[in-house]
Amino acid sequence: MKIRRTSAALAVTVTGALLFSACSGTSGEGETDGDDAGINTESAVTVAWEAPLNELNLSSANGNATQNAVINYMLNSGFSYYDADLNLVQDESFGTYEKVSDDPLTIKYTFGDDTKWSDGVPVDATELLLDWAGQSGKFNTVEAETDPETGEVINQDEVDAGVYFDGSDPGIALISQNPEISEDNKSITVVYDKPFGDWELNWTNEFVPAHVVGQHALEIEDPEEAKAAVRDAILNNDTAALSKISKFWNEGFQFTSLPEDPSLYVSNGAYVLEDYKENQYLTLKANPDFTGERKGSVDTITVRYIDDPMAQVQALENGEVDLIGPQASADVRTALEALDGVETHSGIEGTYEHVDLVFQNKGPFDPATYGGDAEKAKAVRQAFLLTIPRQTIVDNLIKPLNPDAEVRNSNILLPGSPNYDQMVAENGSDFYPVEGDIEKAKQLLADAGVATPIKVRFAYNNENTRRVNELALITDTASQAGFEIVDTGRPAAEWGTLLATGQDQYDASLFGWQSTSTAVTESDANFRWAPNPGVNNYGQYNNPAVDAALDQLQVSTDPEEQFQLQLEVEKNLWADGFGVTIFQFPAIQGWDENLKGVESITISPTIFHGFWNWTFEG
Repeated sequence: MKIRRTSAALAVTVTGALLFSACSGTSGEGETDGDDAGINTESAVTVAWEAPLNELNLSSANGNATQNAVINYMLNSGFSYYDADLNLVQDESFGTYEKVSDDPLTIKYTFGDDTKWSDGVPVDATELLLDWAGQSGKFNTVEAETDPETGEVINQDEVDAGVYFDGSDPGIALISQNPEISEDNKSITVVYDKPFGDWELNWTNEFVPAHVVGQHALEIEDPEEAKAAVRDAILNNDTAALSKISKFWNEGFQFTSLPEDPSLYVSNGAYVLEDYKENQYLTLKANPDFTGERKGSVDTITVRYIDDPMAQVQALENGEVDLIGPQASADVRTALEALDGVETHSGIEGTYEHVDLVFQNKGPFDPATYGGDAEKAKAVRQAFLLTIPRQTIVDNLIKPLNPDAEVRNSNILLPGSPNYDQMVAENGSDFYPVEGDIEKAKQLLADAGVATPIKVRFAYNNENTRRVNELALITDTASQAGFEIVDTGRPAAEWGTLLATGQDQYDASLFGWQSTSTAVTESDANFRWAPNPGVNNYGQYNNPAVDAALDQLQVSTDPEEQFQLQLEVEKNLWADGFGVTIFQFPAIQGWDENLKGVESITISPTIFHGFWNWTFEG
């Protein structure tokens, strides 16, 4: 239910030479002698995507990214999914859930008798119990402390000895008492401490295999014994066992090529992972033992990692891929619409571009830098945000492919959605003119008595052309107010880790958030600090008034009250200089006209939605 980092924000560049030497095509020619030798192209669909899978635990801090979610979507099933109209649909072939009580809010989940991992081990209540442990914060006994100069963990012994699950979800955190598990381990009942309006959006398809966690973390070979040990450790709060379990849960499912140990990529959905060549391609094979209702309609889905949008168009033209959803630009749109034998679709994505600032890293936006003077630090943040040329970015980079594009002025609501205009009119975003205001920025710095130049270390994906261009525009205008941009951009393979854990190495970041649901509490994970920091709160923002409003939003079911609480959150964000929003992503997709059943949606997993309907005709 969290907003995810977009794959466009974490993309990996593949040069043209490497790209085309890695492609064998989808023409059914059979094996080749290149790196892709052996890929089955019979009854196959090949999709181009920007960024490679790096983890299969979507609930962990590192795993919470679109690049992982789109693959997991085809590998694993869950209690519900979105249809093409964004209606939430229960997948009763996976399991069922029911509200047992409203007071207290009590939900019972029951896993299907035939729901199994691809190694034959049942998917059951322990999977949900483990995800609850990983995201509730209930069992954590320690937090990692880092050296502000080096970023190295300085209390490693304490971390290793303690329990630290790095996942976080505000709704799941409302379940403080141990869930109740049935004798057959197929049902689990959770009780919320207070009402939670978005409860139905918890636990869709984000489970990891509990038996694999137990086998690796606790060194228990038998899968059922390993699963039972995980279950007992959680229910009995066994700190010694949970210390090992949490470490593996955080890191054990991270990989960038096919692991030697097949237990690390078992799945319970329509497909199984068959091959994965680092930064080149990933191949999924239809799961012959899958009994769910959304079976794979083609034998093989290959995802080729092509960062360059124009290279994606070229690959589609050459027949090397069948479906693309590249980052939109005027050149991409022109080139794609000129192709013969290709269907295209344009629109907007559920992703927005924004700049966030870091509040607790002893950098230019941290009160600690000014002897604890919070007002001075706020003035510096506001001054910097006033230099960002949002309208120029939209005019130069977005309007050529979406003439109706406008600057987004809400952290929570989508332009054109109900209440958006009222939100913008009342949230305080008008403090930051869309054109920027250099003179106002200079005055703020002068009034605060802060000497210039002020160095701002800027993190972003430096292999993403649009973001390189955005930073160039920001660097120019920021310098006019006395800010010196220090480029700390990283390649995509390193960018996600830097963003999530390297706050001591940057002061501002530029990336996109992509919605994964229609929940009113979805952005909670971006802005919350207490009782547990939101998994997406990379800027380490801390405002008790925001936390209080988010707490109330979790239990509100009245639309007007929900809006007023969202407005309260936004007023604080804009006043505090949390960051600025810039634009809604334009979207464009293209696919071979013989590929039927494509139905992309605006939220994750975008072009992979409806994979069970894909067929090739002609």
